[in-house]
Amino acid sequence: MNSMIRNVLRTSVYLKNNSFTLRQSNNIILKSSTSTINNNNSNGVFGELITKRYYHERVLDHYNNPRNIGSFDKKAIDVGTATVGAPACGDVMKIQIKVKDNIVVDVCFKTFGCGSAIASSSLATEWVKGKTLDECLEIKNTDIAKHLSLPPVKMHCSMLAEQAIKRAIYDYKVKHEKLNNSETTTIETIASL
Repeated sequence: MNSMIRNVLRTSVYLKNNSFTLRQSNNIILKSSTSTINNNNSNGVFGELITKRYYHERVLDHYNNPRNIGSFDKKAIDVGTATVGAPACGDVMKIQIKVKDNIVVDVCFKTFGCGSAIASSSLATEWVKGKTLDECLEIKNTDIAKHLSLPPVKMHCSMLAEQAIKRAIYDYKVKHEKLNNSETTTIETIASL
């Protein structure tokens, strides 16, 4: 018998509460959270071990109960709109802010993507509401990722949220700059008459 097969046969797998411990000669080799699925082709001798990846409870909370879903009229002068996306994973995020006296008075989002992307945009909308535009610009993706306990492979979700906030603020400021320029031109025209 092949030595690898002998080692596998001497290896014990202990399953308890959806986690397992792999032991060989009373030495723990591997401990992880998994499920065992019986494979009909294996004649019941071996099962397939599938590792589950768990989201942090904050991610699940924002995914299952997202805050501030919706949209505003993007043409409104007091609304800043940003749509950002990550082509590598397919996440697309739209965040809109409603500003009065340089303070974000309302915010909404729509996100097409994974649970981490939805949670990141939901959390970002909670954090910007009631803050000044300058305070909103201080929100970093690392703060979002840390709060949600995102793994490194999901960092792009928090990056999208930060990028969307900054672009929405930029959109709002561009609208107001155009408005101020047109008002100045109108005042100059009236003054020259």
